[in-house]
Amino acid sequence: MFRGWGKMLSWTGQKGPDWQLRMLVCPLPPVRHWRPPPLRLLGLSESTLRLPEMPLLPKKPWESQAKGLVLGALCTSFLLLLYSYVAPPLHPNMAFTTSETAAPCSPAPSEPGTATPVNGSAGGCQPRRDIVFMKTHKTASSTLLNILFRFGQKHGLKFAFPNGRNDFHYPSFFARSLVQDYRPGACFNIICNHMRFHYEEVRGLVRPGAAFITVIRDPARLFESSFHYFGSVVPLTWKLSSRDKLAEFLQDPDRYYDPSGYNAHYLRNLLFFDLGYDSGLDPGSPRVQEHILEVERRFHLVLLQEYFDESLVLLRELLCWDLEDVLYFKLNARRDSPVPRLSGELYRRATAWNLLDARLYHHFNASFWRKVEAFGRERMVREVAELRQANERMRRICIDGGQAVDAEAIQDSAMQPWQPLGVKSILGYNLKKSIGPHHEQLCRRMLTPEIQYLSDLGANLWVTKLWKFLRDCLRW
Repeated sequence: MFRGWGKMLSWTGQKGPDWQLRMLVCPLPPVRHWRPPPLRLLGLSESTLRLPEMPLLPKKPWESQAKGLVLGALCTSFLLLLYSYVAPPLHPNMAFTTSETAAPCSPAPSEPGTATPVNGSAGGCQPRRDIVFMKTHKTASSTLLNILFRFGQKHGLKFAFPNGRNDFHYPSFFARSLVQDYRPGACFNIICNHMRFHYEEVRGLVRPGAAFITVIRDPARLFESSFHYFGSVVPLTWKLSSRDKLAEFLQDPDRYYDPSGYNAHYLRNLLFFDLGYDSGLDPGSPRVQEHILEVERRFHLVLLQEYFDESLVLLRELLCWDLEDVLYFKLNARRDSPVPRLSGELYRRATAWNLLDARLYHHFNASFWRKVEAFGRERMVREVAELRQANERMRRICIDGGQAVDAEAIQDSAMQPWQPLGVKSILGYNLKKSIGPHHEQLCRRMLTPEIQYLSDLGANLWVTKLWKFLRDCLRW
């Protein structure tokens, strides 16, 4: 206890210029300790002084519900504000060109030039290092992305990454200004993240002679996969009430579909849309065939998801790569749905609903097999077998249990794939604990999901990471 204001002022350090004067004029008596007398001397007992216990007021259930509603409304408002910031408005038929169109890729003298563009089996080709991969949705494109990530990392190549997200502000058209650390005249070796394709903008980032590739899929199967994966973020599907929403939609798609609806592009002619064209064109319009031929002129190879191994053999030939460069594990695969796959009449309805994509697929399915014929059927059979044997060998070396597992069974968070809203339907892998030093790095890279690999390569993903943090907090 303090023995006077002087002591207190000394302790607090609040000594003003008239401190001594105030102490002389207004001294206070020292404070002494005081103890109450024992209760027995007052004729009292502890039970006499004990206060009666007050019953606790019951907690009103509506108070907890109100707090939850307020918190939910605040979180939802914040998420909508965030999404309105990071998701640009959709202009399906408007492409924007960067103002620096007069400053295309200008490689520095120290940068290596483009490798020999024509490759063959004569042994005179050089590996091509300038590649544009138009990453389409739900076509095994994540698996091909991993192949490109590994090749670029192995050879120290320069990637054109999105800035803040893992896509180039899709569904808006691609623009050079969306590239992380872009400067007019900058050159990149590999462009491979999701975008809505804009040829002139992309071409301005790579050297002449860069290889342009993409991958497509049977439109009915693609529609089925897209419907299940993106359905929760397409409000058009929320009014569907049956257990098999896809079948209900296909019974009368015009009843539910609105081309101006939010995220509606996921539900019709998604390939046409990703490639930069109007997915609502009349199938009888001559522009449809013009667009298909334009894709053929611009892309050196269009891979087929259904013939992925054969496609990789052709890709390896085009790029003059080693077998190890095209080894893969199937990434971002969806767990089998409890709803049966499309068949019969529903398959025909899905194809008719995506007729622009069907015409595109028919054209490039035919051109694909012409390339196989030129490559040599017997040679193709041999090289596909060689690729599959090498993949099987890596599976035994790398994957714990030898197969993909549900998200809940993945032990390492670095191996967790990105999941669609509301359901963990994407499979992943567990890396074996004991892998020899020769294969450890390759195994980890082959199994690393897209978001984690982008971070490892130096991409700025602050928006994607913030979105993931919020989803984890809300358990979405």
